[in-house]
Amino acid sequence: MLCHAVHRLLLAIPVLLGVLTVGFMLMQVVPTDPATVRAGPMATADVVAAIRRDLGLDRPLLVQFGLYLARLLQGDLGVSIINNIPVATELGNTIGPTLELMLASLIWSIPLGLALGTIGAYWRGKLIDRAVMAVSVAGVSLPVFFLGLILIWFVGFRWGLLPFTGRSGPLWTLDGLIGITLPALTLGGVFIGPVARMTRTAVLDVLGAEHVRTARAKGLREITVVLRHALRNALIPVVTLIGLQIGFLLGGAVVTETIFSWPGVGRLAVGAITSNDFPMAQGTILVLAGGFIVINLVVDLLYAVLDPRVRA
Repeated sequence: MLCHAVHRLLLAIPVLLGVLTVGFMLMQVVPTDPATVRAGPMATADVVAAIRRDLGLDRPLLVQFGLYLARLLQGDLGVSIINNIPVATELGNTIGPTLELMLASLIWSIPLGLALGTIGAYWRGKLIDRAVMAVSVAGVSLPVFFLGLILIWFVGFRWGLLPFTGRSGPLWTLDGLIGITLPALTLGGVFIGPVARMTRTAVLDVLGAEHVRTARAKGLREITVVLRHALRNALIPVVTLIGLQIGFLLGGAVVTETIFSWPGVGRLAVGAITSNDFPMAQGTILVLAGGFIVINLVVDLLYAVLDPRVRA
């Protein structure tokens, strides 16, 4: 297991390096000059040139990239151009709310998706199976921003049941749970459909296997057969999809945090890009890419837990 984890971790290093390279190059093609942004619109050419020298923007592009990687290895993500605050400090203040939002959206959507898919597979062709498929198609088709705006309009604004702006408090408090409800419903709502569809397909394949027929012939209860012998053996493709969808949720979190004014990494990334704060934008790209890599690493380790052949 340890060798498997180390191998996957080593494979993630070139991926992260590629993301850093692409993110750095994208910031270079933006027509706005970071020195002009920091100096302000009324600054003279001499002041802008001095700031460019201080930021190292007058050096060749390869030298700038090398210095950027050297700073990253030392844990230095740079300083925000807009508010002159270290990028690491800003990210440290926003990673917590983003993790809370991800946890709150996954803690209800994954079990619900697994349950709907298993129910649809067990009662294949029945009315409940068609209802599950309809919910799955709706979940796949609805954009996250549309679902968020619908919840804001009806639940938050028209009915006044739940707050829909900002973060009310930590997740372990009552105010925090109330404040995170609508963002978590929005982000997790688009997650249910793909998980339910994949679970239904995987469980259908396993229900006709020989070991399931043997378990039924031994007189085991039907719920034991479905959960222990069918669902568990169908989890490999489902875990794969969940890992990929969690990665895509990071992109959905950017939209969700912007809609609900949630103080997370996604909203910080949007603000940094719109204000041409290049160090902050690069820092948020690094965090989001790192999160995606960590999620895929966890999924690979779950393979080894669920299937002994992977460990071998």
